[in-house]
Amino acid sequence: MSGTELFASIIGSVALLLWGVRMVRTGMMRAFGSTLRRVIATRTRTRFSAFLAGIGVTGILQSSTATALLLASFTARGLVALPIALAVMLGADVGSSIAAQIFSFDIKWLWTILVGVGVFVFMASEADKARGIARIFIGLGFMLLSLSHLSAAAIPLKESALFRSLLTGLAGEPMLGFLVAIAVTWLVHSSLSIVLLVMSLAAAGVIPPPLALALVLGANVGGAVAPLLSLSGSPAAGRRVPLGNLLMRALIAVPLLFIVTPIADLLAQIEGHSARQVINFHTAFNILVAIIFLPLTAYVAHLCNRAMPDQPEAEEFGKPRHLDPNVFDTPSEALACAMRETLHLGDRVADMLRQALIALEKSDTKVVKEVEKSDDAVDRLHEAIKLYLVKVSKAEMSDEESQRYVEILTFTTNLEHVGDIIDKNLMELATKKIKNRSTFSMEGLQEIRTFHARVMDNMRLSFNVFATRDVALARRLLAEKASMRSAELAAAESHFARLREGRPESIESSAIHLDVIRDLKRINGHLTSVAYPILEVAGELHDSRLRNRKAETAPAVSSGKTVTS
Repeated sequence: MSGTELFASIIGSVALLLWGVRMVRTGMMRAFGSTLRRVIATRTRTRFSAFLAGIGVTGILQSSTATALLLASFTARGLVALPIALAVMLGADVGSSIAAQIFSFDIKWLWTILVGVGVFVFMASEADKARGIARIFIGLGFMLLSLSHLSAAAIPLKESALFRSLLTGLAGEPMLGFLVAIAVTWLVHSSLSIVLLVMSLAAAGVIPPPLALALVLGANVGGAVAPLLSLSGSPAAGRRVPLGNLLMRALIAVPLLFIVTPIADLLAQIEGHSARQVINFHTAFNILVAIIFLPLTAYVAHLCNRAMPDQPEAEEFGKPRHLDPNVFDTPSEALACAMRETLHLGDRVADMLRQALIALEKSDTKVVKEVEKSDDAVDRLHEAIKLYLVKVSKAEMSDEESQRYVEILTFTTNLEHVGDIIDKNLMELATKKIKNRSTFSMEGLQEIRTFHARVMDNMRLSFNVFATRDVALARRLLAEKASMRSAELAAAESHFARLREGRPESIESSAIHLDVIRDLKRINGHLTSVAYPILEVAGELHDSRLRNRKAETAPAVSSGKTVTS
């Protein structure tokens, strides 16, 4: 095998290993994500039960990084206390080492069965859970296949002069190997993959045992660095979980780094196979960390609180509350987060509409400025939801999830348009009314109040239709649209009647009055649009609202009489 072929084979095998780990994780989250989150949130009453939950969850997910991100989210929202979260992470690290133990046995031949079964189930079923399980099987098969190719590709490396010279430099510098492993593990976000790679290289005799142990220590520390850096922009409460995990691993890994040679000699006396030495050391390291720090999680939590205190800051206006970035692997949950944030956006727009009436009634410039500020917050929320949905769309979604994705995106956009109408149109009319010192007649003001109240009622109804997708509510909302057209005509006729009477207030505020009614009707139109996709799926809509003129003229034509104008 040429050097280029060897390099390509190793790179491809490592990439396949990483992709297999990702497929197992995403498949598990899509099939059992809500169950795993419920286990973490409810089965962690004590440190020991939290430790066992961490072993189970990470043994299934095969990713302590994914577990750390889940825990960070729960801790930031106050669902799990920090000492308990750290106990879960100790279990997660042990769970990851158990997964590595399983892959260290000679079961690589199973890849054909796993991939075959996985592909068959994936092609034969449309159910999300079944497809998630199929992903797990395919991912496990890819991992075993990659380990087979790595084992075969690692053997020729022993004959490579370039690789031998590189290893000669690293073999005498365990600290350098340790740092390299940290960097690579952070880059690929999978300590399990790096440990399995080191195992394959050690089994082929490519790297000496002391260097292999140093690389394993680096992979363990790097696995704790990855989630900490991923959460760099998160609140301090969430970042304390990966920080505590990093401290616990590093405090044990660094001292062991200076005695890797005698440890390697001891392991050689217990187990002669190099691959087993690597995996046993990886497991022993994580068990040692758990034994030492499980009784001390409260002290580690206190240290993390001191090192990363909460920063007193005012709530950022327009900051999203429900867009959880840790559930992208489960589109149904991510869409639920987007739906909740859209309702939060709707509450902001509803507040703007309430304030708009106050600004028009009382000619209050302060309220006008508050509405303008609120529109900026609405724009930020709309942008955040839109970007979140773009990330959600990168995952494979079912037809129902794709439809819900479109519904959320459309309603969010309509709410943003409503905010713009309030800010750019209604507040401009309020400013014009203040500048011209205009006043509404008592009857005209009451008409605006009544029209505004109906729009507010329809806004609440649109939120309920959006959240429940109830067909009866959607029909009621759409019926209100036709009713509002009649109400607009009635309000205009009343206003023109006052103009004919020569009412001075009506004359000076005529343009503003009619524009306010028109803009409120436009807002109502944007809100009622949420009913269309729901009624369309239910088969409750005609293809066109236009009358069929052929049907109307058919009787006259069939009678043989000529229809004249």
